[in-house]
Amino acid sequence: MSQWLCLLGKILLLVRVAASVNFFHHRYEELVQALFDVQGACPYITRLYSIGHSVQGRHLYVLEFSDYPGIHEPLEPEFKYVANMHGNEVLGRELLLQLAEFLCEEYRHGNQRITQLIHETRIHLLPSMNPDGYEVAAAQSQGALGYLTGRNNANGVDLNRNFPDLNTIMYYNEKHGGANHHIPLPENWRNQVEPETLAVIQWMKSYNFVLSANLHGGAVVANYPYDKAQVQRSRNTWHRTDTPTPDDTLFQKLAKAYSYAHGWMHQGLSCGDMFPGGITNGASWYSLSKGMQDFNYLHTNCFEITLELSCNKFPPQEELEREWLANREALITYLEEIHQGIRGLVSDENNNKLAGAVISVQGIGHDVTSGEQGDYFRLLLPGTYDITASADGYQPQTMTVTVGPAEPLVVNFQLRQSTANNTPGQKASDKGPPTKGLHKKVVPRAAPWETLR
Repeated sequence: MSQWLCLLGKILLLVRVAASVNFFHHRYEELVQALFDVQGACPYITRLYSIGHSVQGRHLYVLEFSDYPGIHEPLEPEFKYVANMHGNEVLGRELLLQLAEFLCEEYRHGNQRITQLIHETRIHLLPSMNPDGYEVAAAQSQGALGYLTGRNNANGVDLNRNFPDLNTIMYYNEKHGGANHHIPLPENWRNQVEPETLAVIQWMKSYNFVLSANLHGGAVVANYPYDKAQVQRSRNTWHRTDTPTPDDTLFQKLAKAYSYAHGWMHQGLSCGDMFPGGITNGASWYSLSKGMQDFNYLHTNCFEITLELSCNKFPPQEELEREWLANREALITYLEEIHQGIRGLVSDENNNKLAGAVISVQGIGHDVTSGEQGDYFRLLLPGTYDITASADGYQPQTMTVTVGPAEPLVVNFQLRQSTANNTPGQKASDKGPPTKGLHKKVVPRAAPWETLR
């Protein structure tokens, strides 16, 4: 009897979801209305804000989900999905609208999994980074779609080739020594990027994002960094050669989390391509310079992958429901990947929180830093690690921790000020074991852009 009730519940859920969403292509005004509708239906867990404007003046709207919208809660990670970077690659745009309504409806109906996700994660959805390009693509007839029509922004620029090139600096630093994270931007970078790119970079700087995915179309695969090959191939020779990050194994795990939760991506055979397990290193597929995925990893604390979601860049309207059902579980599963590894607070001896403290993992050449409230997040696979926290003017502190496969371990650091008589490199045993309880304190934070209620 209980099995029948469980089955009936799943059927009712699918019926409710199918009835609540509208499967059609949303033009700009319809997209804005859909976002306002979700915000109106779930006002206590959502916030709608704009991070800037496109070349033609359209807002780049973001819908946030959180139990305290507009507030960063210490030890609660920040997540983002970005879609429609290429204006003619539209499935991701529609999926994020469906996801927004799904999160709202399931929260209202008491879905425990969704409720926990929203209570423990601050989620940001940017359905369209290139609304101008979308309008150009959408103006075509479905039977005569140009393969590249609408791809670029209104200035004719490919936004995924428009971020500052930090890979070249990183590859030099790997050989000759230098920063392995938060690589500085060139002085004139603002003059080299488009308005949409500028808005997204400023957004990244304003939130301590931990995990992200960038939704594209034209293939079916989960693509992970690096995108730019370290050794450029000659035109006459081609073979798959990975350019891995120091977190390559972790990135593969993140990509597989999406691929294997997707309806068919994990099969690896789509659109004439073959990707074992439905994943690929970006540079192994083809080398891409000045992309957003690598920029996230090299300039911020955020780990981002690129999700290619459909062979058809602008799929017919009648395929949208099937695509949503194929991607729904994967979108949620990938979001949940943010809750792994370690996180904690970095403070001084007087419990003042230290922003910008560097968190290093021995054996992994990529560091992260603590945010404005002194909290940090480091995604890691299960294992035992030596973790060091350091900050200017303080003695570094190292702890040996064991990360499990379930929820993240909370590891707090308390740093002593440096003096001439102190010996650097205090060990964890001097401070006691890692903190296992997670105590959150709501700290108000002014939103950098206008909040739209």
